[in-house]
Amino acid sequence: MAAAAAAPVWSVDPRTGKRREQVAVEATAAEVDTAVGAAHAARPALADRAVRAALLRRAADLLDAAGERVIEAADAETALGPGRLTGELARTTYQLRSFADSVDEGAFLDVRIDHADPALTPPRPDLRRYKIPLGTVAVYAASNFPLAFSVPGGDTASALAAGCPVVIKAHPDHPATSELCAALLRRAAADVGLPDGVIGLVHGFQAGLDLVRHPQVCAAGFTGSVRGGRALHDAAAARPHPIPFHGELGSLNPVVVTESAAAERAEAIGAGLAGAMTLGTGQFCVKPGLVLAPEGEAGDRLLTALTAAVSDTEAGVLLDHRMRDAFLDGVRTRAALPGVQAPVTPGAGGEHTVSAGFLTLPAAALAEDGTHDLLLEECFGPVTVLARYTDEAEVAAVLARLPGNLTATLQLGADESAGRDGAGRGARLLADATALAGRVVVNGWPTGVAVAPAQHHGGPYPATTSTATSVGTTAAERWLRPVAYQDTPPALLPPELREDNPLGLPRRVDGRAEHA
Repeated sequence: MAAAAAAPVWSVDPRTGKRREQVAVEATAAEVDTAVGAAHAARPALADRAVRAALLRRAADLLDAAGERVIEAADAETALGPGRLTGELARTTYQLRSFADSVDEGAFLDVRIDHADPALTPPRPDLRRYKIPLGTVAVYAASNFPLAFSVPGGDTASALAAGCPVVIKAHPDHPATSELCAALLRRAAADVGLPDGVIGLVHGFQAGLDLVRHPQVCAAGFTGSVRGGRALHDAAAARPHPIPFHGELGSLNPVVVTESAAAERAEAIGAGLAGAMTLGTGQFCVKPGLVLAPEGEAGDRLLTALTAAVSDTEAGVLLDHRMRDAFLDGVRTRAALPGVQAPVTPGAGGEHTVSAGFLTLPAAALAEDGTHDLLLEECFGPVTVLARYTDEAEVAAVLARLPGNLTATLQLGADESAGRDGAGRGARLLADATALAGRVVVNGWPTGVAVAPAQHHGGPYPATTSTATSVGTTAAERWLRPVAYQDTPPALLPPELREDNPLGLPRRVDGRAEHA
């Protein structure tokens, strides 16, 4: 029997739904095996930190140099627009260079030395600990960020910084962009003397499953839906040798507007909310999807401002027509729930576009029973839910029903922000938000995730499947494991753990921070 022909991988224009070009074919199990094998064989070549830093910087330079081509390819496949994509490319190359700086510094190795002390009870041996790469990492590209969370994105950059080769499963929404970026990364590898196997790329749904199940894959990073991420997470856990799976799955990103904040600046909050929920046609993972706002005159002013701002938003294109169909079905089902109203009805803006809108209902309906539980789930696209509360007890009851989130936002009044409110509302809400989310935003909006050492982009399940971050230089910790050496002869120690600190690494010696 003849083998079945490999399935083609098409680049599709989301503005028309028409195929642009065939980019590749879906990878077979044998091709996944070849890619993983090449990555596995490349591990020793990444051992030198100076080479890793050079790779990351060279990749950033090549992406910048090819910026016009990269942005054109990404816009053709995502309809995100040159302006948005120009900013995303800058973020991506900044992220690569930030990881290079982190590799040069070496603090992520977390070097710790405790000298032997026979006077302790019990006596302490000589112990020296640092972190080493896990091995080959599977990266699953995101749909909504074709650069910053895809082939050249944070999972790839952090894994390479940690010393781990990557095999990337391209997202079907931007295969041509993925191929272009992978070629640039491989060229960067060649330019610094690394084998191109350090960066592999495969296409296809089955290839994604084959990848996470491959025995030489040691960890995985994913950004996408709860359904897809949970399936891969379970596959990673079901392996004969389970591996860490760091998945970003879904988030409602609740917002609480206090009565004091609404009274002080209802119009500004309404306009800010409209901008945050429609940014990128509502396709940000940190889009505010549920807003608790007060009943009464101040809350009414907020609703009026939100209505005006959302009504002025132009219809937009979603990343693909499958997402458009899911959005239309999602808002239709939510709007049909009892007690739900639509001051601005979200829906079809045209044959290929969607229009922004929002839904409202009493907060008590969300707190009472399971009838409205669908409103507590993310709906990908330009829609949010405004739940009107009558007292703080309703706010607490709704927050208590929410799953884990990437972000939680508080809009506080001046006295609450300064801690001068007698009832401690600001501090109490901050504690509630901290229990819900990995990043708490006060008097701002969660859209926009700064690349910084103190950033945390993660949260309790289902926001993520681990406690790690996928943004910021500490993201490299996902791909490392600690190892300790006890009473090891100095001549046999890795350079990172030698007494004279030949690499000039920051470290802790006998419990005290020490810098070269």
